[in-house]
Amino acid sequence: MINLVKATILCFSMGAMISCSAVYRNHGFTPLDADLAKIVVGVDTRASVEETLGAPTTSGVKTKDGFYYISSRWRYFGTKAPAPTEREVVVVSFTTNNLVKNISRYGLKDAKVIVLSRRVTEGGSGEISLIRQLMGNFGRVSAEDMLSGV
Repeated sequence: MINLVKATILCFSMGAMISCSAVYRNHGFTPLDADLAKIVVGVDTRASVEETLGAPTTSGVKTKDGFYYISSRWRYFGTKAPAPTEREVVVVSFTTNNLVKNISRYGLKDAKVIVLSRRVTEGGSGEISLIRQLMGNFGRVSAEDMLSGV
């Protein structure tokens, strides 16, 4: 009986230790330094870069001025929110002639917090709901107003 209790406690404690261990997940892709060394600034084009490094994670949205290769490693631990432990961004920028202009590598230490613009439409009547506005109108009608319309 005592051995069964010890075995049960041991199983539960092992399960608790395993379930509380950190889990890491990798997302995205950044090329290795050896692959980046194959790219020659001023000689290679968009097509040759894509052939050598593969398709980028994203490219310039408006101006199409560069390829962005992004990878990150996230730590999941228990019930805590996931947190990034590593992030790497490789930027291959191009000239207007589609030749490689520059190759840059950025890490998590280079990150900056950017405040996104908030576009909230303010309510015209002081954030009063429609039901409240309708109910508020019932008290404004008097019997005299009702009879004068007849």
